[in-house]
Amino acid sequence: MELTFIDFCSGIGAGRLGLELLGLKCLAHSEINIDSEYTYKIFFGDENNLGDLTKINYFNIPDSHILIAGFPCQTFSIVGKREGFEDERGQIIYHLSRILKEKNIPYFIFENVKGLVNHNGGKTLKRILEILNFAGYEVFYKVLNSIDYGVPQLRERIYFVGIRKDLYVEPYVFPKKEKEVDIKNFLLSSNKNKQDINNPTFQRYLNNKYNKDRIDLNKIIKNDYTIIDTRQSDLRVYDKKCPTLRTGRHGILYVRNGELYKLSGVEALLLQGFPKEYAQKSINLNNNKLLSQAGNAMTVNVIKALGLNLIKYIEENNNEFSTKRVANC
Repeated sequence: MELTFIDFCSGIGAGRLGLELLGLKCLAHSEINIDSEYTYKIFFGDENNLGDLTKINYFNIPDSHILIAGFPCQTFSIVGKREGFEDERGQIIYHLSRILKEKNIPYFIFENVKGLVNHNGGKTLKRILEILNFAGYEVFYKVLNSIDYGVPQLRERIYFVGIRKDLYVEPYVFPKKEKEVDIKNFLLSSNKNKQDINNPTFQRYLNNKYNKDRIDLNKIIKNDYTIIDTRQSDLRVYDKKCPTLRTGRHGILYVRNGELYKLSGVEALLLQGFPKEYAQKSINLNNNKLLSQAGNAMTVNVIKALGLNLIKYIEENNNEFSTKRVANC
């Protein structure tokens, strides 16, 4: 049986890639951001964009086994206003649940920011679970960190796995942690964006009231693959680990051979688990846009690990489904 899926809120296709690496087939995707859609086409050559999921005619959605979506997180993130369901972007979950119900999709994988866990005192998460349960699914969720699944990025996200109730046999088991990897394999010698530590603007930043006397930059640049996250006011230092890639801020620097380099968009893709052959396809794209797109993407490795355990669940528990229902999918 060839398992199929639809990629909603697809971004640049990290979720798609995670499932395709397991042999699953993508039937269509949905994305409204023009820049992300352009990158998606470069990666996958896919013209079958269903468009705005809030306006999709259900008859145009192919039948599939799995729906995957990184539904909008701005309304739940600790860096946003955290308006939740008061912001219409927070309503996407309603549209996704309707699609699940109308298309009778057997399984789903959703991703969102960790801040969803305690947003509005946990009421938002409770409401999302109620919506999905009402749509007919047993839902399991867990916060996973990307650094535990084959990339050196500290990125905590909440993941939901849903199983249609008539197919439910036992709880879904989330993937075990994997061995940490070496960050030097994700940072490229071809990156020429060297940073001048004596640049007046950078020096003023180092000596503002938040950073003054906190770090010794001359000492830091002696340690290869030290990562510096230049945040809005203060900077943070990490040893051979990358902090969470972000959509709106791109000030991540790293040390190599006693020099300071700014993280490139291609490197950001690698840190999100995109294989080098995909990252290289983006080499001519606008670097800042690529950094934003990588910061908004899922981590390929985490989706692959989740998908692998979902395939195991299907194989072990739903043999009847796999032979009887595949004709309807």
